[in-house]
Amino acid sequence: MVRLWFFFFIYLFRSFCQRQPGTVLRLPPLCRTCGSRRVWNSCGKARFAFSSASYGASDAQSASGAGNATCSAHPTSSPGNVLSMPTRRRRYTAVWETFTFSAFIVTLQALRAALGSWSRARDTVRYGDNVRYQIHTGLQHSIIRPTQPNCLPLDNVTLPQKLKEVGYSTHMVGKWHLGFYRRECMPTQRGFDTFFGSLLGSGDYYTHFKCDSPGICGYDLYENDNAAWDHDNGIYSTQMYTQKVQQILASHNPRKPIFLYIAYQAVHSPLQAPGKYFEHYRSINNINRRRYAAMLACLDEAINNVTLALKKYGYYENSIIVYSSDNGGQPMAGGSNWPLRGSKGTYWEGGIRAVGFVHSPLLKNKGSVCKELVHITDWFPTLITLAEGQIDEDIQLDGYDIWETISEGRRSPRVDILHNIDPIYTKAKNGSWAAGYGIWNTAIQSAIRVNHWKLLTGNPGYSDWVPPQAFSNAGPNRWHNERVSWSAGKTVWLFNITADPYERVDLSARYPEVVKQLLRRLSQFNKTAVPVRYPPKDPRSNPKLNGGVWGPWFKEDEKKKKSDKSKGANKQKKNKNKKKANRKKGQSLHCRSRLAGG
Repeated sequence: MVRLWFFFFIYLFRSFCQRQPGTVLRLPPLCRTCGSRRVWNSCGKARFAFSSASYGASDAQSASGAGNATCSAHPTSSPGNVLSMPTRRRRYTAVWETFTFSAFIVTLQALRAALGSWSRARDTVRYGDNVRYQIHTGLQHSIIRPTQPNCLPLDNVTLPQKLKEVGYSTHMVGKWHLGFYRRECMPTQRGFDTFFGSLLGSGDYYTHFKCDSPGICGYDLYENDNAAWDHDNGIYSTQMYTQKVQQILASHNPRKPIFLYIAYQAVHSPLQAPGKYFEHYRSINNINRRRYAAMLACLDEAINNVTLALKKYGYYENSIIVYSSDNGGQPMAGGSNWPLRGSKGTYWEGGIRAVGFVHSPLLKNKGSVCKELVHITDWFPTLITLAEGQIDEDIQLDGYDIWETISEGRRSPRVDILHNIDPIYTKAKNGSWAAGYGIWNTAIQSAIRVNHWKLLTGNPGYSDWVPPQAFSNAGPNRWHNERVSWSAGKTVWLFNITADPYERVDLSARYPEVVKQLLRRLSQFNKTAVPVRYPPKDPRSNPKLNGGVWGPWFKEDEKKKKSDKSKGANKQKKNKNKKKANRKKGQSLHCRSRLAGG
């Protein structure tokens, strides 16, 4: 699972902003420097810009860990442009994600705002796809692999689609990672007017090539529905994507609403950055951390350049910038979630608690912190409502409109979060129905949050607390004292996550009734789950069979349709001929009988 930072750009007419205040959501992340938490802010209705940068992890993740953002300058990096944004216009928040592709394609409606969403909030489709929990999309297991005939379900309505209904111009720049095996899965078919970026979850930042396995390699840079060979000029992707955003803003009419979704590739692996960004981080001995810091510095500069473009072309005063990530960082690849437990791809707080902020001149309660419960699925109904769009009654949402929570400081309507239920993840050997009081099979990987309580079952993933490794190459020896000694047969954990966000004190034995209540809630959610969509590899996906490019390969349906049409036409033709023959035969017999009778 890759963690991405999303940059939302919301643009609305000033009169619209004056009529109804807008807000930006965020939940409280932990600052490794001061230990405080932050949350999101709100703003008046305006243009929406959503920027997603894989801001924290690397390699199998493009996430930014809690240890990569602080209330002051990071101990191993300069404050940069993002942290230099005026505090009075920022709001910090921690948003809980469940890795999904639903990649949040959050787009707001037309005529009033522009919004960018993020993808790869994987499990909930974080982002577009974030309308539902993973268990309601079939994407509750792992990620969508390049060779799988799989994508965000075509019947899932995305944010950009809803925004287009109300007049928004919708644009996506960056990483898609929501599947592409058929053309109907492509970004331009899921609500975006234009798309420039990559289809896969990772790849080389300069050549844009990606190997899924030995011999299965291809080019991965697209403009709309075609390979962007003309743009293959060896430009670092973070800078190239920023240039594209600047072009979009320069050519769009700032008096019209626009939704801009920027899903930066950084800081996902491979760890690459232009040489000049390493200059300030030579003191960092750990090579992965040094590369990570350089990538982050370039990303920070990109966000500054986008902000300057918003000002230059007349969008800024009516814009809302949402900056967020989709999952935790990967400590082994430069990221840091300290002092939270676990890493990307796990259900510990270090893997699912994302960091972010909202920046806008339109914020009503500037500089405030929201500590209410907020989940990625809440973006869809909140943003659509702000854009005065319509949410169809037949759309079953798992998110809530939390606008008043953000803009007015009211209590969140949300009381629980299903982090995920993965029925095919490696089962915990000692899990059983008995351990789950006959309510739940604790061998199954799952996690749920209800008010202050968080429950985990099965194998929740890598569970160590990894201190910062910025000054050493010692690796695991540096944090050996933080290694977890597993209790024999343990498959259930309970934490008061408000009092113990670091998940150090397991309370499952002390509060068995609370455990039972949360297990029952898990069981209720599971009854609504749809079958897992995780098909085997399709050999037709090999880029060698598609001109050396990763792209749609599934054409069987078209052939089948043509075949069915052909068969149908032949059948109809035969039936017509048969009817004609019968009519002629009938007429002939009738004629003969009359002659015989005469």
